Amino acid sequence: MSAQSAVEQLLSSNAQWAKVVAQAEPGFFPESAKGQTPHTLWIGCADSRVPESVITGSRPGDIFVHRNIANQFHPDDDSALAVLEYAVNFLGVKHVVIVGHSECGGAAACLAAAQSEGFNPDGPVITIPNLPKEAPLNRWLEPLSKLVSSLGVTTAPPKEALPLVVTENVKLQVENLCKSQVIVNAWTKGTPKGQDVYVHGWVHDLATGCLKDLGITRGPNKYA
Repeated sequence: MSAQSAVEQLLSSNAQWAKVVAQAEPGFFPESAKGQTPHTLWIGCADSRVPESVITGSRPGDIFVHRNIANQFHPDDDSALAVLEYAVNFLGVKHVVIVGHSECGGAAACLAAAQSEGFNPDGPVITIPNLPKEAPLNRWLEPLSKLVSSLGVTTAPPKEALPLVVTENVKLQVENLCKSQVIVNAWTKGTPKGQDVYVHGWVHDLATGCLKDLGITRGPNKYA
C-alpha cells in the first residue's frame, strides 16, 4: 500500500465510522461538539500499538491525551505541563494515568545505551549514537538513559532487563508527576472544580493486549 493510499484509507474509514455512529446515536456528534468532560488524562507512549481509546474500549470524550516517546513526564516540559493544567484545572479530570508498554522502543534504546561500553551517566549522554548529542531525541531520552544506568541491569540480557526498565520508568514518571505544582496544589489546596485527583501507573502488555495496574496510585489521602 502506497503512502497516499494509506492516507486515503484513513479518510475513507473515518467517513464510514462517522456514518455508523451517527446512525446508531444521532445526537452523539452535535452533543460532543458542545464540550468535553473527560474523566481521565492519559500520559502514554507515542507508539502506534497503544491507542488509548481502542485498548480501553472508550468513547470520544472519555480520555484527554498526551503522548510522547517512552511515556515520560519531564518537569520542564511545557507541553506536558500545559496539558496537565488544562486537564485538572479546566476540564475537571479526576484520574491521571502514566502508561508504559512492553517492547518499548524508547526504553530499549536507553537500555542499549546504558549497556554500551564507556557509558557515563555523569558525562555527555548520547542514547542514539548516530545522532548528535543535541538532537531532540537524544535530549528527550537522556533522563531515561540515566535512570537505566542506576538500575543494575547493565550486564543483564536485554530481554530480561527491558520489562524492569519499562516498569521503573513508569514509577519515575509517576513521581515526577506527583511533584508537579498542578498535582501538589490539587492535593493541598483543592482544584477549581472541586474534584479529587488520583495519579496511577500502568503497563500495557502488547503480547496480551492487557493493562496492568502497578499498584502505585497516589491521591489526596496518600500525599507525602
